Amino acid sequence: MEATSLKDILDRVFNEISEVRESSTPRLTLREVGTIKTVSTGIANVFSLPGVGFEELIKFPGDVYGIAFNVDEEEIGVVLLGEYYHLNAGDQVERTGRVMDVAVGEGLLGRVIDPLGRPLDGKGPVISSKRLPIERPSAAIMNRSPVSVPLQTGIKVIDALIPVGRGQRELILGDRQTGKTAIAIDTILNQRDYDVLCVYCAIGQRASAVARAVATLREKGAMDYTVVVVTEGNDPSGLTYIAPYAATSIAEYFMEAGRDVLIVYDDLTNHARAYRELSLLLRRPPGREAYPGDIFYIHSRLLERATHLFEKLGGGSLTALPIIETEAQNISAYIPTNLISITDGQIYLSPSLFELGVLPAVDVGKSVSRVGGKAQLAAYREVAGDLKLAYSQFEELEAFTRFGARLDENTRRIIEHGRRIRALLKQPESSPLPVPDQIVLLLALNAKLFDSVPLDRMEEAEASLRRAVADIPAEVREHLKADAELTDNDRKTILGIARKALEHFQPRAETENESEAKAGEKSVPESQTGDKTGQEVQTEGKPEPEAEEKQ
Repeated sequence: MEATSLKDILDRVFNEISEVRESSTPRLTLREVGTIKTVSTGIANVFSLPGVGFEELIKFPGDVYGIAFNVDEEEIGVVLLGEYYHLNAGDQVERTGRVMDVAVGEGLLGRVIDPLGRPLDGKGPVISSKRLPIERPSAAIMNRSPVSVPLQTGIKVIDALIPVGRGQRELILGDRQTGKTAIAIDTILNQRDYDVLCVYCAIGQRASAVARAVATLREKGAMDYTVVVVTEGNDPSGLTYIAPYAATSIAEYFMEAGRDVLIVYDDLTNHARAYRELSLLLRRPPGREAYPGDIFYIHSRLLERATHLFEKLGGGSLTALPIIETEAQNISAYIPTNLISITDGQIYLSPSLFELGVLPAVDVGKSVSRVGGKAQLAAYREVAGDLKLAYSQFEELEAFTRFGARLDENTRRIIEHGRRIRALLKQPESSPLPVPDQIVLLLALNAKLFDSVPLDRMEEAEASLRRAVADIPAEVREHLKADAELTDNDRKTILGIARKALEHFQPRAETENESEAKAGEKSVPESQTGDKTGQEVQTEGKPEPEAEEKQ
């Protein structure tokens, strides 16, 4: 019985297949096929493709794709996006009729992928809802809204003195190994409580550095809202070139859905070098430092896509933190000056501060934010102006102290206050601070409550004050988080709690009174005896008790 029913099922299936084959008619498809002329490092020259368009995707044998870069009359210069060792002159290629695109969607959150959307984390295929071209026009000027909401980094020196707003482009630059990536990773870690999605794009980085960054994000729970796009140093230059554009398209999907997004490009130095390599191999004319003439354009069209959209378009924002590496602190080199002119400010990391142990090694004098101050919380604005002025005065005066010059009391107070500012702005890696903690610390610093704390106990004093933040009334804490100015009562409450938390680190009041009394005892006889010293006055008064003892 079972064999008969199985035979009936198979017969029915084969009959249906036969009906489909008979009803279907083959269709002729037009394919444009070319031939590889030459293959070199990361590029290929192809001929017999007269209809190909600029930046069109071309398919090579072995499922390798390339982008048409040079569209000449006789041949096409193609940038290869994969391993090309199996390609040979004479192999056939074909047009795809589409430009390079990348998978986007909610399924990418928590994943580590390459610019082609292939998974690198061993968690199976990437689930995406749609695909977007990697090269997309930036939002029109009329569709952009002013930067009005701060992007809290959790780093005291940045949030207070070099603030960043959502929709801003803030450049991070400095010499090698000065903590540029650490600032970007800490900023990503701090977005957990602010509903900001993050895209971290590692461009031509060492595999160990990328693995360490991903491990930090995963350990701190930041991968839940982060997409990591990776190209390593040994990947083809074509993949390195398209990586930031693919990452930006992934971020734009969330921005157009009304979300706030942060994207980190780490770093654009490797991106510029990869583009220079491709351009020279494609025989494009070299310019300054052998970079092609459109090197400024490739970065400007990338960073112009970061913006804050109007509410009618969803109100989403895309904040860009490009990273660039300088050589021997030369910020006037070609690529750094290009990016400084493209972005809305820069955070400069100083090697000298790094060597002194001032971490993060942000040089406040050379760093600037041209937009974020307008989006800064009101409580920060109350303290930021005085703080930056005091710190700048300290840095100028500190240089003179190295010459052994004698300092007056006012100058000495400025220098001591500046040293406390520098000590308080230090912050360990992977430990971003919430807004209330930062504002309380900065208010206490502005009120000079730390000035009498010994420098070697500043870390203990900061920890004590942070623990005291929990004692601040709930309504005052809400004022700290909201964009509202602090009232006099709020300020008195905060400073009162700060004084109580720091009283253990202050000199005892009795000791100060005793020292003042001793100074007064010495100064009064001097004024009464004219040329006599205090010692002479004391010797004149000694014989009387001695005479009494003899009697």
